[in-house]
Amino acid sequence: MEVVGISAILAGDSLFYCRGFFLLGPLRTFLLLTGWVFPSVFVRLADMNEPSREKHCLDCGPAPVSHFAAKTSVILGFLIKKITRPFAFIEDRIVNFLFPRFEPVMPFFFKTLSFFGLGEVTDKCADDNIERTKCLWKAAEKRGIAMHQFRILKRPTIIFFADFKGKRRVFEGLPRPAKRGAAGSSLEWMDNKAVMKEKFKVGGIPVAKGEVAMTERKALAIFKTIGHPVIAKPNLGSRSRHTTIHISTEEALLTAFRKASKLSPWVVVEEELSGFVFRITLIGGKLAGALRREPPFVMGDGVSTVLALVEKENKNPRRHNGVFHEIALDKDAEEELSRQSLSWKSIPKAGQFVTLNQKVGRGQGGSNTEMLPKVHPDNVKLFEKLAEVLDDPLVGVDFIMQDIERPWTEQKLCGAIECNSLPFLDLHHMPLYGEPLDPSGALWDIVFPDSATASA
Repeated sequence: MEVVGISAILAGDSLFYCRGFFLLGPLRTFLLLTGWVFPSVFVRLADMNEPSREKHCLDCGPAPVSHFAAKTSVILGFLIKKITRPFAFIEDRIVNFLFPRFEPVMPFFFKTLSFFGLGEVTDKCADDNIERTKCLWKAAEKRGIAMHQFRILKRPTIIFFADFKGKRRVFEGLPRPAKRGAAGSSLEWMDNKAVMKEKFKVGGIPVAKGEVAMTERKALAIFKTIGHPVIAKPNLGSRSRHTTIHISTEEALLTAFRKASKLSPWVVVEEELSGFVFRITLIGGKLAGALRREPPFVMGDGVSTVLALVEKENKNPRRHNGVFHEIALDKDAEEELSRQSLSWKSIPKAGQFVTLNQKVGRGQGGSNTEMLPKVHPDNVKLFEKLAEVLDDPLVGVDFIMQDIERPWTEQKLCGAIECNSLPFLDLHHMPLYGEPLDPSGALWDIVFPDSATASA
């Protein structure tokens, strides 16, 4: 079985890989078993496939998480790595030797838990799964791959196992293709924005200037050093939760720092890059998707007011299919318009790009466009170099640049801003604009090579 799968399962943490499975495994197992006695604890640890019930957190956006659980997870992960680092080499040797031998029996373990009423194993994809799981499951069925999911208290987890022609893979979230060398090495730091930045600098990948701060004083010092505008975000996390951009004053920086601190004691303060956020998905070292993520916006026609343009866009049937949402006519939209010296009654020039929110999430009314066929060859080389630096067969990278059809070397203030070891492949399956892709199928074709023929 894969290192990241079982380690994250027992740690109850899908955000990053933690060392110390063998050294601290009994403690984690005890906590897990305690959770079965106290279901509310276990559900919080195991059910990483559903958003938290944290209510009314505008900074979390449409996928809120428990602030306490998120921050505690970051702190515990840091402490575990520090404690077990001296034993890293020994653990890697043990892991690489034993885990492949555990894989065949893991499904029986979960079935045993089901027998005792501590969960259930299902071979059907329930509607309460996230879109990433649904896309993965659909691609598996097309290839004759039998997927199974372990569920707790009738709720989904991200623990799966898959069978194809006598072969079995057990995984967490997504099946990771096999790689040579010590498993999980880059997974230890991939989701950590600060560590990622240093690794990318060494590898020749462009990144934003900035540092990590634990105090407001340090954050202000960074702000004064690199100039403005800057952004502030938790050093771990995804979906732009508690991230603030367009920070130009010390007062705004302190407010942003406090927001980010709710999810992590370490806050990244860095220069604001210029352009669109592109979700780059790399599978098997090759570029498999390049999705341009756009904030809620309308394009001026020289005749209509901003309000009329938004109302027209909100009638787009694709914004009513359960995936995309209408552009909100709220305070955030008014503030974003004001930043551009516009109002609801303004008439933008023909072709003028007018944004209505700082964030690019679909829940805020954001849109996206699949750009893979248009990526400039120089940019393809850069993105695939990212895969080499990360030395991992499956990763999502958020990269900011103005125009993906032009060489990155000709564009200022472009660079990688974060990685995701469990990328949301579904984004490429159902873009608002552009041709849909099938990265889930591409992933299965590498995990089970013979399945590619079965799907043809």
